[in-house]
Amino acid sequence: MESFKIVRPEHLNHYGFLFGGTLLHWVDETAYIAASLNHPGCNFVTVGMDRVAFKKNVRQGSILRFDVQETRVGRTSVACSVVVHARTIQTGEEELVFSTGITFVCVDNCGKKAVVGEQRQDVCPLDSVTQSAPK
Repeated sequence: MESFKIVRPEHLNHYGFLFGGTLLHWVDETAYIAASLNHPGCNFVTVGMDRVAFKKNVRQGSILRFDVQETRVGRTSVACSVVVHARTIQTGEEELVFSTGITFVCVDNCGKKAVVGEQRQDVCPLDSVTQSAPK
């Protein structure tokens, strides 16, 4: 899956470059969307990212291209590779700014691991207590 973002002033740190936390947010979100589209009905949560190393700084106005590829499907998890390139509008040149692997686990409605591809309508014990509590 391919996705794009433009770096705006509110995404910058105090040095005038893209804030790393914002990029990590976008990486997680983009990979989550890709995994969810590939596996409809699954509830995914992020388990972890491999290496977090920013290769280049990114300036305001840059257009980021996120390339997400599914690399592994396990019994309860899905792994993706995310590669981010920045393109400057003035030159059109593109360069690698970030890459990582990210792993999601499929969970049921109670937050427990579930098998990828199995749709479940579990009722959590806590939910039933909350729903039956007097108002």
